[in-house]
Amino acid sequence: MRTLLRGGTVVSAADQFRADVLIEGSRITQLGESLDVTADQVLDVAGCLLLPGLVDSHTHLAMPTMGTVTADDFNTGTAAAAAGGTTTVVDFALQTEGSLLAGLEAWRERAAGQSHIDYGFHLAVTEASPEAISEMQAVVDQGVTSFKVFMAFKGSFMADDEQLLRVLRRTRETGGLVQVHAENGDAIEVNIAEALGRGEIAPQFHAKTRPDSTEQEATARAIHLARWAKRPVFFVHVSSAAAVSEIQMARAAGSPVYGETCVHYLTLTEDELARPGFDGAKYVCSPPLRTLSDQAVLWSALRQQSLQICTTDHCPFNFCGQKELGKDDFSKIPNGLPGIEHRLTLLHEYGVRAGRLTMPELVGITSTAPARMFGLDRKGRLAPGYDADIVVFDPESHMTITARGHHMAVDYTPYEGWECRGAPVTVFSRGEVVFRDGDLVSTPGRGQYIRRTPGPFGPGEVDSLRWV
Repeated sequence: MRTLLRGGTVVSAADQFRADVLIEGSRITQLGESLDVTADQVLDVAGCLLLPGLVDSHTHLAMPTMGTVTADDFNTGTAAAAAGGTTTVVDFALQTEGSLLAGLEAWRERAAGQSHIDYGFHLAVTEASPEAISEMQAVVDQGVTSFKVFMAFKGSFMADDEQLLRVLRRTRETGGLVQVHAENGDAIEVNIAEALGRGEIAPQFHAKTRPDSTEQEATARAIHLARWAKRPVFFVHVSSAAAVSEIQMARAAGSPVYGETCVHYLTLTEDELARPGFDGAKYVCSPPLRTLSDQAVLWSALRQQSLQICTTDHCPFNFCGQKELGKDDFSKIPNGLPGIEHRLTLLHEYGVRAGRLTMPELVGITSTAPARMFGLDRKGRLAPGYDADIVVFDPESHMTITARGHHMAVDYTPYEGWECRGAPVTVFSRGEVVFRDGDLVSTPGRGQYIRRTPGPFGPGEVDSLRWV
């Protein structure tokens, strides 16, 4: 099957230009203005932007945590992703019963026959035992080339400095990139106990017990550990100006330090947690939402490439029956927000249309950079030889975000009633249409598992910026 997309504007991470795109099978084969070729079908996409399919390198699908399981599995979550223009996800598998390989197998079973789009995995190391450290090479050999370590959630996911340092040093031999959830878990535990002792149980106290200083301190500490290990480090879901400052100082000194923020930190603030009644629980996530001034710094950091990626950290829990687990104790509210479906539309409205980003910058932080950072070698670009993951995006289309209208299996959206301009019209995944004119036209299981390479982060000592 040869498909020609005629008359659109191709957007790369560097520029945008008028071009036709020829798809043959699952790959892009030609790109140029007024291509003189024959095709089985020709689609007129005049007036639309052609974007490389988005890569969401931070999702939590079918993940057990805090006594429950995230509301979206690999079927509903990737269906919603496709509807929003995301054609690849990299989900977080968790170490299981002490074993990294057992955790990877458990997540591969969860995804098997379910995903609408291509997917890969990171591996979260929650107990860096000698056995787990030894398994890291076998994990890399299976195409999982990034490892996450939590500095928060004491008693469940949290690792101490020794464990983080051991994981970092092991990647000298295996290659790969270590990702860090940077919050001081010990300090947060003390804050939570004292708040509950004072009877402060409402959702807003979730943020008050996790001030930006706990993120800043952990970020600085992880940077020092990475320097000692002579390995790069990547900070997930950076939420505060204070944490950005630590990253910027390290990068200015030449250290290989990278990071992401998430769309909710760019669009929502901590004020949402103080909504009447228990409604603020819908906005509980970790790190917590911050202030408008933090938002301004995050937008700036993306433009300056102090942060390279914007993800969703899609970690959805229903308000009814799941968020309500913490009705009498904010520390029991499952942490996370739904967002996998609306990242592109929100970044277009509040980034591009608001003058905070250009379209090429949007493509860079949502597609090209995560593909390169995480070793998705055929993703993230519209170019011959790359997978035909393409979003036909109408920048003038109007959208109202509602829980009633979304594809996610969660009973609310933090953006209820928000009006946005710009939305996907058609989404291709490896040359197949998976979403068209508001309707999902895919089937569960068509997505493929992607074995990732180490990308820019192979074995050896690294003590200076290698990837910008």
